[in-house]
Amino acid sequence: MKRKVEFSSHTGNLALMRKFVRGFLEVCPFTEKERTLMVLGVDEACTNIIRHAYNLRDDQPIALSLEKKRNCVCMRLRDYGHQCTADKMKGRPHDLIKPGGLGLHLIRNAFDKVDYVLKRRGTELVLTKNLT
Repeated sequence: MKRKVEFSSHTGNLALMRKFVRGFLEVCPFTEKERTLMVLGVDEACTNIIRHAYNLRDDQPIALSLEKKRNCVCMRLRDYGHQCTADKMKGRPHDLIKPGGLGLHLIRNAFDKVDYVLKRRGTELVLTKNLT
C-alpha cells in the first residue's frame, strides 16, 4: 500500500498532512500511542523543513510518501531547500530548559530508523517504523 501527497511549506497545510498520515496509519497494527507519536514526528519534521530548509518561506514544495511494506511502514519527506549537515542536526539535552531542539528527540523516539539522505538539491528524510 502506497500513498503520496505534495503540499506547499505553509504551516496551514500541516493539519491536513497530519490527517493524511493518521488515515494511512489506521490500517496498520500500531497502538494509538504509536500512531500519535508517528503523526507528531512527521509534523515536527515538516516544521523543521519549513523553519530550516526553507527559512519560513510558505510557497516551497514538500512531498510526503507513505508505504506499508510486509514488515514496516516507511515515510519519506522530501524538500528542495537548504541542507543541514548531520552534525548540526542534534537535539539539545533533555534537561536544558529552553524552547526548541526537542523535535529530533521526538522523531527518533517515534520511529525505529531515521535517515537523512542529502540529494543534489534538498534532503529526503526516511522514517521507518517496524511492524511488531
